[in-house]
Order: sequence, then C-alpha cells, then structure tokens
Amino acid sequence: MNIRRRLLMGAFAAAVALGGATAHADADKKNLVFGATAGYNYDVLKLAIVPQLEEKGYKVRLVEFNDYVQPNLALAQGSLDANLFQHISYLNRFKEDKKLDIIDIAQSTTAPMGIYSKTRKSLEEAKEGDRFTLPNDPSNLARALLLLQKHSVIKVRADIDPLRVAERDVTENPHKIRLQPVEAAQLPRTVGDADYAIVPGNFAIAAGMDLTSAVVLEEPPIEYQQVVAVRTEDKDKPWAKDLADAFKSAAFKEALDKHFPGYVRPEALSKLN
Repeated sequence: MNIRRRLLMGAFAAAVALGGATAHADADKKNLVFGATAGYNYDVLKLAIVPQLEEKGYKVRLVEFNDYVQPNLALAQGSLDANLFQHISYLNRFKEDKKLDIIDIAQSTTAPMGIYSKTRKSLEEAKEGDRFTLPNDPSNLARALLLLQKHSVIKVRADIDPLRVAERDVTENPHKIRLQPVEAAQLPRTVGDADYAIVPGNFAIAAGMDLTSAVVLEEPPIEYQQVVAVRTEDKDKPWAKDLADAFKSAAFKEALDKHFPGYVRPEALSKLN
C-alpha cells in the first residue's frame, strides 16, 4: 500500500471514529440548554420539567427571552437544545418563512389570554368607540382578534395570517371599537386606562394579575396552545424523548395542579387518572 493510500485510509478511519464518537456523545448527552419567554413558560420549565430531568441525571440551564424571534433562531443555530414560548401555528409559519429545520415534540400548558376591564363587567357592556388595547406582535394579535370575533365584537378574514396579521384584517366592526396595539409586556398597565385590555396569559401572570378576574378568558384551540420545539435532527435522541415524556407525565400534572391552576392542559394529561 503506497503512502498516499495509507494516508487516505487513515483519514477515513479517523472520520468514522469521530462520527461514532459524536453519535455516542449525542446518545449520552446530559447537559441541556432550554429557552423560554419570561413568565409562565419559563416557570413551567423551572418548576414542572427540570426537576423531572434532573432525576434522570440531566443538568439543565434555562435562558430567558423577551421576544418571539430570538428563541427559534437560537434553537436553529444550536445555542439552545429546545425552546418553549410559541404555539404550533406560529412555529410552522416562522420556520417556513425563515427556512428553519425545527419541529414540535410535545404540547405544554397554556395560560389563556384574557380580556380585562375595570369599567365594564362584560363584553355586552361595550359601547361605541370603546378603546381596546391588544398585543402588537402578530402571533398574539391574531389570537386577540379571534377572541373578539368569537364573542361577536368584530369579524376578521377567514385566512388570517398569524405572522402578518394587522387591523386591516378586521372585516366588520359594528360597535366601531378602537383597536390600539401595544407591546404585550406593557398591556397589564393599560388595564383601567383603556375600556378593555386584552392581555396574553404569560404577561398577566408576570404582572400579578388574577386570570379569573377577566371578563372573558380564552379557550385556545389546539393551534394556539404552547408547544416544545427542538431541531428536527434531535427529535429522536434520548434526551429529546425524555423531555417530551416529561410533558406527558403524572409529575407534570401534579406540578400544574400545584403551581398553575386555571391553565389550559395538554391533551396527553387527560388520559391520566
């Protein structure tokens, strides 16, 4: 065997060995980094998921985000192993637009969006020209508009786009209400100032608001319930399966009962006694 051939064979053997070592490292991976938005998504990981994974020998570091763009970019780039902050509709559209190879692996709990008012006891008391503050980010804005539609306040286009939705998507506004988009984190401060404030559950909780004080609470459909996302290449790895199982466990149900009463539960928990 000549020198060049020996060098080539040696390089090939080294590559095979390295590939095997990488695969083994992936199988035995115990240090994980998860990202979540501030508020209940972060708390769900901290109180209901991380303890389960630690019992299995994992070490988990949590990273807090304050927007709805960076968590998916960080996941796709490998800075995170998983994230929890979005619903499936947003995830599917975002990854399509940004060409990201990420996927959902489990459904989480969801804090329902609520409509709050200090001057009205119900939506039936809405008056012409009332001011409604609502989230300005497309994902939550879509939910807010659909919530108003469900309660016959407005009508929106049937093919509403969760990433590009705007007030122009309102097709009927019989009460001539005024819609004022506001940064989601600031919405709790508008309760009492606006006639109605539509506040996402995570920001309501972070502001110390009682969900049951809302004049209306959302019953989010499956496409607007929170999911856990990972890179597609990781979805079948042992740690990802352990993560997904944690969201379907009796321990998760017990943690929700203790720390998150009133939240929408993932369907998998309905099968538990």
